[in-house]
Amino acid sequence: MNENKTQVIEFKLNNKKYCVDLNHVAEVVDKDDLTQIPNTPNHIEGVMDLRGETTTIINPKTVFDLQNNKNGKRIIVFENTNQNNNDNIGWIVDEVHQVRQITNEEIDNPIKTENVKGVIKEQTDFVIWVEPPKTQN
Repeated sequence: MNENKTQVIEFKLNNKKYCVDLNHVAEVVDKDDLTQIPNTPNHIEGVMDLRGETTTIINPKTVFDLQNNKNGKRIIVFENTNQNNNDNIGWIVDEVHQVRQITNEEIDNPIKTENVKGVIKEQTDFVIWVEPPKTQN
């Protein structure tokens, strides 16, 4: 039987594992100096220059209402899927763990929210599969 398989990239926020579909990820970079922008929403940490492109850096801990200890070391930069603008978006995460392949059988959908796509069961833990940010028009 041919199972549906998806590659995801796992990352950590506050020692918990999360993942996002690898098809949405452009690259992973080390956190560099961020320029804070006044009067922006709390989840926006600032912007950074990434090869001449301004990239807005979002803190998913704020978006997901997690304790924010601000120790992110890596940035997951997402593909820009909106053809109407050039907004590049990245998430600041504590660390990037691995890229792995999952099958539909590994995914539970106990909770449906705007940000959570499902839960992947591991032997002793869970990996929360989250949706990438949506670019604004």
